[in-house]
Amino acid sequence: MICDGIEAFAAALPRARGVMGLDLGTKTIGIALSDRLLSSASAVETVKRRKFTLDAARLMEIADAREAGGLILGLPRNMDGSEGPRAQATRAFARNLAQITDLPIGFWDERLSTVAAERALLEADTSRKRRAEVIDAVAAAYILQGALDRMRHMRDTDGR
Repeated sequence: MICDGIEAFAAALPRARGVMGLDLGTKTIGIALSDRLLSSASAVETVKRRKFTLDAARLMEIADAREAGGLILGLPRNMDGSEGPRAQATRAFARNLAQITDLPIGFWDERLSTVAAERALLEADTSRKRRAEVIDAVAAAYILQGALDRMRHMRDTDGR
């Protein structure tokens, strides 16, 4: 089920289940997972892209093993907020994924997530080789953390 907005995504999430965040690149998919309290995101792994059926099978394997309750996909908007070909490809990936899972699927604006991830890895004095290995998973964690923070703010505002 593709959710229209973060509010709908939050409402569709089952209780006490984490969320899996995805940073869809053309060559890799960065994966992050949240804790069950939906407070923090952690980078998990980077999957080398092959074809959709294989990629989706691996993502569902991870989601099942980690008991994820939903999926947040980074939506690569242009800096002016418009959506270009990469955003359209992400939405198409989500539509295809929705055909094989009942997990709620939401989107989070990923502008500058890779830049932030790169900066954090540089500050941690991570080697160039290691940065290349983990950058997409760290970007996925930034994307997921943004969505988690927004959902927490919504809960705090609602008094729940």
